[in-house]
Amino acid sequence: MPSLQKTSAPQDRSQGRPRTVIPTRRDKVAAAGSELIGGPYGRRASTGTGQLTPVRVIALVAIGMFALGMVQKLPCYNWAWFRGTTSQYTHACYSDIPHLFSGRGFADGLVPYFDRLGGDIPFLEYPVLTGLFMEVAAWLTPGGGDTTQQEQAYWLANAGLLMVCAAVLAVCVARTHRLRPWDGLLVALAPSVALTATINWDLLAVALTAAAVLMWSRGRPLAFGILLGLATASKLYPVLLLCPLLMLCWRAGKWREFGTAVLGAGSAWLVVNLPVMLLAPEGWKQFYVFSRQRNVDFGSVWLLVSQRTGATIPPDRANLYALLLMLAAVAGLAYLAFTAPRRPRFVQLAFLIVAAFVLTNKVYSPQYVLWLVPLAVLARPRWRDFLVWQACEVMYFVGVWMYLAFTTSGNKQGLPVDGYQFVIVLHLAGTLYLCAMVVRDILRPEKDPVRQDGADDPSGGVLDGAEDVFVAGRAAHPARHAAPVVDDGPRVEWGTPGEQSSRG
Repeated sequence: MPSLQKTSAPQDRSQGRPRTVIPTRRDKVAAAGSELIGGPYGRRASTGTGQLTPVRVIALVAIGMFALGMVQKLPCYNWAWFRGTTSQYTHACYSDIPHLFSGRGFADGLVPYFDRLGGDIPFLEYPVLTGLFMEVAAWLTPGGGDTTQQEQAYWLANAGLLMVCAAVLAVCVARTHRLRPWDGLLVALAPSVALTATINWDLLAVALTAAAVLMWSRGRPLAFGILLGLATASKLYPVLLLCPLLMLCWRAGKWREFGTAVLGAGSAWLVVNLPVMLLAPEGWKQFYVFSRQRNVDFGSVWLLVSQRTGATIPPDRANLYALLLMLAAVAGLAYLAFTAPRRPRFVQLAFLIVAAFVLTNKVYSPQYVLWLVPLAVLARPRWRDFLVWQACEVMYFVGVWMYLAFTTSGNKQGLPVDGYQFVIVLHLAGTLYLCAMVVRDILRPEKDPVRQDGADDPSGGVLDGAEDVFVAGRAAHPARHAAPVVDDGPRVEWGTPGEQSSRG
């Protein structure tokens, strides 16, 4: 079997050490955007020195953008959450958090999963770790005042905790690729993050997933597994990352590390879930029952099909269709993993499988974009492509609230059905566009901006530079490619063993 080539990182010839990648020197869009803050990074500037290191700058920017997102919610915080329904949609500032403070019993001191709720949903319909997060925020909410004041305080308590998650997310992304810390700025500045961070509690699972990917990149599979298990105890989607990891570890023969990761993930998930599972089984399974029985809902391709055809798609049929499409997506990922000329980078396949889940799911809530942002940045750190995708997501964010305003207002002000269908298509097209760019990078590694710098898989941990032990198809006879020289960086060639080289 051919072995994966090993290539060196870009070298600073003057000091003989790996050189930090500066986006304004490699990315035309980043260079143009930098004019707003003084222009591209200078040749004589030094990186990683002084108090404002890249990671610290990115953390501060993330906190600043999160604060701007809170400001965007001010009309709702001040009055729109509490005066009817339409105003919170026309101001595009809706959040589940204040409504569920009373709606899920936190205002009355009910214990999640153990105490039964009134209404259609008998128990809290969130995974256990998210339920704990919600409960902690309720503990931090001061008593006294009327319901409005308590719901405002509960939203603020959650926002404070979620701000920490946002900073952790940005820092983890910035540190995952050691020589590309400034890629974390894409996460920190992402408008979709600022707009959706306080709609729901997804940011907890996203931050834990980003921390797990960071641990894997550092060659710590047990820590990766534990963090991924905790993320899965917060939201279901993080467990999907084990699928591409299985494929890549299979290709590289890293079975021990994969087993350690699975063991850590399963153990962490059980530690969180088992007590509730045993002591309050009905409450514990509510999340899974709700997910299975949930109707086709906003933003999904199934809603688009249903509205265009006029045919209702029952939940069980939508579940089956989504499952079949996900199985097809997994088969496609397996083909890429084993036949690509170079072993795909871990985050490339991780992004693709989560994107497939988002595209095929029977609901797409606006905050689900958070699942994709860190993986998209690590998989395809190009400002143009990222901003194209973000523009589509912002359009969908505005469109869904305007559509809800149209359907809930008596005077039909807002976005009609045809307009809403257009923004759904825009969201689907933007995500598919980014997926296509990642697939192209896998099939043509010389186009991958990360590998153009001479790296192999900086987020791959034990996979980085590892030899292949199982490949199929054209990967068994890979073609030789050469990455273009960028900013006096190395020229990287790969192919069959004995023909590989890395020269400056």
